[in-house]
Amino acid sequence: MSKIEILAPSGGFDSIYAAVRSGADAVYVGAKDFSARASAKNFTIDELKDAVKYCHTYGVKVYLALNTLIFDDEIDDALKLVRNACDCDIDALITQDIGLAQAVRKMVPSLKLHASTQMSVHTLSGAKALKELGFSRVVLAREMSKDEIRYIADNCDIELEVFVHGALCMCVSGQCYMSAMLGTRSANRGMCAQPCRLPFSSDPSNTHALSLKDNSLVEYIRELQEIGVVSAKIEGRMKRPEYVASAVKACVQMRDNGFVDSETTEQLQAVFSRTGFTDGYYTDKLGHYMFGYRKRKDVISASEKLLKNIRSTYKDELQRVEITADITISVGKPITLSVSDGINTVTISGNTNVQQAQNMSVTREKIESYLSKTGDTPYILKTLNCTISGDAFIPAKDMNALRRESLELLSAKREKWHDYEVNELNFSSLTKDINNTHPCIRTQRAIVSDLEIPQSFSEFSYVFAPLFDVVKNSEKVAQLKEDGINIAVEIPRGMFSREEKILNALKKAKTMGISDAYCHNIGAVYICKELGINAHLSFAMNIANSLSLKWAKDFGCADVELSIELDYRRINALKSEIPVGVASYGYMPLMMTRNCPVKSGVNSCATCKKSLKLQDRKGEQFSLRCDGVVTEILNCVPLILPQEIYKSKSVVFTILHMYVENSVENKEKILKKLSENRSFTRFTHGLYLRGVKNFTIF
Repeated sequence: MSKIEILAPSGGFDSIYAAVRSGADAVYVGAKDFSARASAKNFTIDELKDAVKYCHTYGVKVYLALNTLIFDDEIDDALKLVRNACDCDIDALITQDIGLAQAVRKMVPSLKLHASTQMSVHTLSGAKALKELGFSRVVLAREMSKDEIRYIADNCDIELEVFVHGALCMCVSGQCYMSAMLGTRSANRGMCAQPCRLPFSSDPSNTHALSLKDNSLVEYIRELQEIGVVSAKIEGRMKRPEYVASAVKACVQMRDNGFVDSETTEQLQAVFSRTGFTDGYYTDKLGHYMFGYRKRKDVISASEKLLKNIRSTYKDELQRVEITADITISVGKPITLSVSDGINTVTISGNTNVQQAQNMSVTREKIESYLSKTGDTPYILKTLNCTISGDAFIPAKDMNALRRESLELLSAKREKWHDYEVNELNFSSLTKDINNTHPCIRTQRAIVSDLEIPQSFSEFSYVFAPLFDVVKNSEKVAQLKEDGINIAVEIPRGMFSREEKILNALKKAKTMGISDAYCHNIGAVYICKELGINAHLSFAMNIANSLSLKWAKDFGCADVELSIELDYRRINALKSEIPVGVASYGYMPLMMTRNCPVKSGVNSCATCKKSLKLQDRKGEQFSLRCDGVVTEILNCVPLILPQEIYKSKSVVFTILHMYVENSVENKEKILKKLSENRSFTRFTHGLYLRGVKNFTIF
């Protein structure tokens, strides 16, 4: 069984040193642009080159996180960054944007692609889809249980990476729009303002109902290794180097020794936590004990004395690369020294001939002592093969010089691991054959939360209703179809542990004459493709550029509802051969959570009437939409499409999101109000006019 990789975060060079010297096998870093941690220090290209050289010398891999949504006007800059990163010899690219990923595959076919946790993959079908698309690894959603992880590991030949320590967002990664909608700082663009860490409550017992304790699965690292997970990932590119060192040290100790010593445990707890840690998702024990926020005692625990003690543990280089030295010494000839790490070998000769010893001749033990003084290097002498002919005398300075030169040459060989072939690509070349060939005939659709559907909805091209409601109410559905309503299904947004149930329900829906499904994630799209069901992509797929639209068409999708983070200018500029639409109305989901915020207080599923709301510190009310597995937190005001979008020639259809309108009368009232273009007391245009902030805000 291969050892699980310990993967460390590095927001700057100080954290690189802390990670490598503490025993990390790999680090992940961000560049100045397109990083999901935009406010971290991050790396310039020159700094990245130096970081890779340093890490490779120590046998440590470097993954570049280019894990944000990319807009059309940024594609060329993103591809340029990838080209430069390949010149720096990175080992893999972590990416969220599926269109960019497909472009990178064409540009650098041999570069490994890791699917970011921002892709929200939490099912076997999602992993299979990414494998088919050329990804070598998937970073699984943090909300998955041990059994769910094992199921994917047992049934899909793709590398799995799991977060084992660090911050937990309340929302499934890649599905949070709260920061963007409330303040234009997009979590999908690396700029989350973390409004969820502020006070939100459903009852007086908990004032921070959207703030979870930090995740810690360190004690399960050996179990994850046994399951087949290849990489144990530590969160924290925005955290201090001392945190990185403590987390890496704890993970290495658990993997190699089966336990973490008490000093490291105490350091890890003190350096950063939110009133302790949680393993609730992994152990499938959700509830109020997973919630916590950073209090004064958590802050002061990271004292300067503690930080100084941690820094002392990684002040020196970790000699982790075993080498073999072969040395031949003959009187009257130059010394020959070969040094090998098992893959790379260098051979050098002395500048002068070896002298005859006048007094004490050199011994094997003396040679070993010279060559073992590897000092501030990655190397430790494991094997020495020494041949001495005659009574030889060698000055110490000559041996030290030979050792230094040979190790410098070995390091130079170890710095570069890859020889990437990079094809020239740019946005224009990738989209030159794309024409907006679909007819611009504006149609309307609706997403509904129940089967209480007005007759007036017969004018809609599709009405998507919850999958399980549809298959349980065949007579009701048949009547709706008789009434001229084109019923389709909405696949649950959170598919955790119910993939088989969803698959069977879709098969039944097909027998009912339903052939269209609204898909929130790539796993749902993959299942539809396998069953021959038309996949209509929702806003939650985060399709934000022309390359992703091209992927959707090539993958066989029917059409795409665009990301709600696109403004009207970028929407108008899109190139697409697949019909695109936008959300035109609704209390849009700001978060999708697996741990219900209501259960953070005194409430439980047994007492929940599914009509509770969260209240923020300003008194705003946010409705909850729960399907028994995941809970969506809806915006406090409805989204209304501005006229600028209605004028767009790119938009073929619009979608009404009716999540809180729970009666026929309510739905009819809203539809009439919209059709008559009457104003709402409170509403938002979302990001259609404002857009999200650019990467340059930091």
